[in-house]
Amino acid sequence: MVVSTDALDVLIGRYKSTRQRTEGLASKLTDEDQAIQSMPDASPTKWHLAHVTWFFETFILKSHDSEYTVFDVSFDFLYNSYYNSIGAQYPRAQRGMITRPSVNEILAYRRYVDKSVVKFLGRVETPLLERILSLLELGLNHEEQHQELMLTDILSLFSLSPLNPVYSTSSDFSLPLIEGRNSWIDIVANDYFIGADSRDFYYDNEAPKHKIYHGGAQIASQLVTNGEWLEFIADGGYENPLLWLSDGWADLAKGGRLIPQYWQKIDESYYQMTLNGLQLVNEQQPVSHVSYFEADAFARWAGVRLPTEVEWELAAAQEESSHLYGAVWQWTLSPYVAYPGFKISGGAVGEYNGKFMCNQFVLRGSSIATALGHSRITYRNFFYPHQCWQFTGLRLARDI
Repeated sequence: MVVSTDALDVLIGRYKSTRQRTEGLASKLTDEDQAIQSMPDASPTKWHLAHVTWFFETFILKSHDSEYTVFDVSFDFLYNSYYNSIGAQYPRAQRGMITRPSVNEILAYRRYVDKSVVKFLGRVETPLLERILSLLELGLNHEEQHQELMLTDILSLFSLSPLNPVYSTSSDFSLPLIEGRNSWIDIVANDYFIGADSRDFYYDNEAPKHKIYHGGAQIASQLVTNGEWLEFIADGGYENPLLWLSDGWADLAKGGRLIPQYWQKIDESYYQMTLNGLQLVNEQQPVSHVSYFEADAFARWAGVRLPTEVEWELAAAQEESSHLYGAVWQWTLSPYVAYPGFKISGGAVGEYNGKFMCNQFVLRGSSIATALGHSRITYRNFFYPHQCWQFTGLRLARDI
């Protein structure tokens, strides 16, 4: 593999800009904001800052750079997320207890690793270069995922404050308006190929590209809106067990929540906690922060169903749907399992996706919290059916 000096400069520039964006997102927060964990699914901002740095340190520097000196050996335990083949990890649900190192010490760690990565890229020898560039690409995409998690986790934290803090006043963090009438996009019965096989980056769970037969269906051109969800609430959708999967109904009984996550009723109006602060629910915006159980119940109430991930990808390829990306992640009926012929990546990075292919559902698209350029038609996000702290919404489908 031959990489020109210009190409390396571009890659190093992308590395620096990605790392700078992460710190830019964190810079809107106080040190106190960055230290708190709102719930077991979330992580403190400063943990994210350290973990993505640990990723580059572990998989590139420690594994391949014989001249690298580890910044702090204790970080292997503190900031390893779930890589069992690397070693033990600090309990996820207790990350908010890691008050030290401080935010400033973590920022110093980031700069130390950044300097070491750039220096290593400048002298890595050709036989190893292809592997290093592949790991660097994975690391950058991994950091973009954590940029999204930082935003969703801080929203979770701010939603618990009686002060209703504002993360940002920028419209970049506002959900778009759903305008125009919904229509049904046809997916005709035929053989199709889905999955990734391009030269561009994709995660291992998006491959291999494979042939499937689909018997035909229709998928909505528009996302489900807050206005439609208000109709569901008014019609007793959260109170009708006939609409709910058994686990979903049991989940409702435990939590007692009869409106979407981050909604609250004040007097006779509904408000929603957002990254722009507490705002009146806008009926034209897509509903967000709903679980798979809620999405499935709504679809049943509407007399239709959720799309499968195959249907979502086939419809997206027609480019007739609105807000496929950049609004909310969209639940599908599809369980998160391997595609035919899937192969786990070699080494510890093989733990990245494959081992989570159990008891979760696939979401497609992306959200307002997703980094620009991180979305693509084959991307497979996945969460447990009760989870809703991400920007999760839905579009509908029906059989024909």
